[in-house]
Amino acid sequence: MQATDILMSEHRVIERVLDALEIATRALEQGHAVRPGFFLDAADFIGGFADGCHHRKEEGVLFEAMISAGMPPNGGPIAVMLMEHEQGRQFTRGLRDGVKKWQEGDDAGRRLLVSNARGYVALLRDHIMKEDEVLFPMAARMIAPEQEAQLLRDYARVAEAAACDLSTGRFIALAAQLENEAQALAG
Repeated sequence: MQATDILMSEHRVIERVLDALEIATRALEQGHAVRPGFFLDAADFIGGFADGCHHRKEEGVLFEAMISAGMPPNGGPIAVMLMEHEQGRQFTRGLRDGVKKWQEGDDAGRRLLVSNARGYVALLRDHIMKEDEVLFPMAARMIAPEQEAQLLRDYARVAEAAACDLSTGRFIALAAQLENEAQALAG
């Protein structure tokens, strides 16, 4: 197994939450009752898993290995990925701010929530596609096969430190909860 295979499998879990977030956002825009906590739970998944674990593996392990193998850290694909990670963090903060204002009775908060949810979904779908189709194949060509085992150990270290290993089921359960709730909204 290549180190990028783990990241791509994590992308599939993230995409499940993106689908759920998109459905719930559309339902909210159409005037359906959507639990504000749904969006906070989605932000928790994003912060805890997508950013807190997955992006940490990319930034602290894979990107560093690619830089060591000769990829420029500035002005190239890694710089773009890092910029998009930061944009995702901004959208997540905006999502949380929107929920807070909406819960306080400010309808502008609902619009802020919708705008940031839509922005995050669009950003991450495009980001994942670029990583899966361009960056990860590039990494597979650049990183020596004998380095793979070390990358896998480093990923495990990141997952343990952030308490975000998918095998614990915590984030898989949260993704499933969000999917089920979104499907009920769509039904």
